[in-house]
Amino acid sequence: MAGKTLFDKIWDRHAIADLGDGFHLLGLDRVLVHDLSGARALEEVAEKGYPVARPELVFATPDHAVSTKPGRTEDTFPVGGRLVRGMRRRTAALGIRMFDLGQDGNGIVHVIGPELGISLPGAIIVCGDSHTCTHGGLGALAFGIGSSELVHALATQTLVQRRPRAMRLNFEGALPVGVTAKDMILHAIGRLGVAAGTGIAVEYAGSAIRALPVEARLTLCNLSIEMGAKMGMVAPDDATYRFVAGRDFAPKGALFERAVADWRTLPCDPDAVFDVEHTIHMADVAPQITWGTSPEHVVAIDQPIPDPARAPDAARRRAWAAALEYQGLEPGKPIAGTPVDWVFIGSCTNSRISDLRAAAAVARGRRTSARVTAWVVPGSERVKKEAEAEGLDRVFRDAGFEWREPGCSMCVAANGETVPPGQRSVSTSNRNFTARQGPGARTHLASPAMAVAAAIAGAIADVRSI
Repeated sequence: MAGKTLFDKIWDRHAIADLGDGFHLLGLDRVLVHDLSGARALEEVAEKGYPVARPELVFATPDHAVSTKPGRTEDTFPVGGRLVRGMRRRTAALGIRMFDLGQDGNGIVHVIGPELGISLPGAIIVCGDSHTCTHGGLGALAFGIGSSELVHALATQTLVQRRPRAMRLNFEGALPVGVTAKDMILHAIGRLGVAAGTGIAVEYAGSAIRALPVEARLTLCNLSIEMGAKMGMVAPDDATYRFVAGRDFAPKGALFERAVADWRTLPCDPDAVFDVEHTIHMADVAPQITWGTSPEHVVAIDQPIPDPARAPDAARRRAWAAALEYQGLEPGKPIAGTPVDWVFIGSCTNSRISDLRAAAAVARGRRTSARVTAWVVPGSERVKKEAEAEGLDRVFRDAGFEWREPGCSMCVAANGETVPPGQRSVSTSNRNFTARQGPGARTHLASPAMAVAAAIAGAIADVRSI
């Protein structure tokens, strides 16, 4: 019998029952809820008279629909205020821990899970949000679920899922200058396509992955869903255990040592077999920037905008042409030098302290272009306080950025914070779909350092030139 993958080991540990046809009933370690999908699910649980099976394993935070304006209150964005109050009322009644606005622990759900030690290696973690795959950077099996599934998870602490196939995506070699985890995953999506991971759990491996710090692994796994995969994972190692040690909800003392001993058994067996395997050599990866309306519409910063006439098939020719029309771009021209109106640094992809440090390193001693409105939105209250203690907020303010309160902000534009129609944004978020940052908004995805380079130049720019 072939050895087991990391995915196999976690899935098999949590499989309560084999339901046939590839479906299993899984036990869940953590259920995370936020103010959009979570607030409604909590209401439905109450309306149907269900108990919450394990309230001590459920954690709530408002993030999607709250304003990030400096000095905000819960009612700065009124829709968000209603959701926050509903979540506050329901979590209190159900005995669920909620990290409220302004409280220690509050922030974007996929930032605070790892930050607080709620997310742990070997755990199954679910949330009503597609970017739950982020937590896989710790060696967890984490995935987004729908609204009815979330109600089921709250009421039973279980979930029915079809077992996916397994892919290993190897990144080999040293990271070139200017290349980050964001560039690695965008390059992979551009090469393999947004459907490459459909029905698949992806494990990221190779020498370049082992060299990444944990927060960079979280960024990498965050975009797994943009490759079609619900689940993205990195095997836990000593860097993971150091990251988890001492966090609020992590095991302590002898329990932590026992946990680490168990976590060390999770990585793939040497003879494990994957259904699909790809290798990317880091020498082929440069700083990336998206040009269209899908994460697979991406090029290296020193490459021209693609020509639809050279697309590999008719469907992509039409998609590329429509994307270029929406984005207001011409094929064959350099992507670098395209004027920019907005820069957004934040989201569950790139709002951790390491992201802000990388952005501040480029911004320090420089000024944003007069044509650019630039925001920095920390991922959590703790990230905000740590950045302020290091003086990063002053670096950003001196450079012309606005320093804001924690939240999802302009990533999803569900809180009134949008890019105006027709204006162009360089964003550290995860989706560049049509109208993702507001009706008519034109979004280009990039790393924090590349975003700052665009803010300074007033145009899409190569951070390596700075």
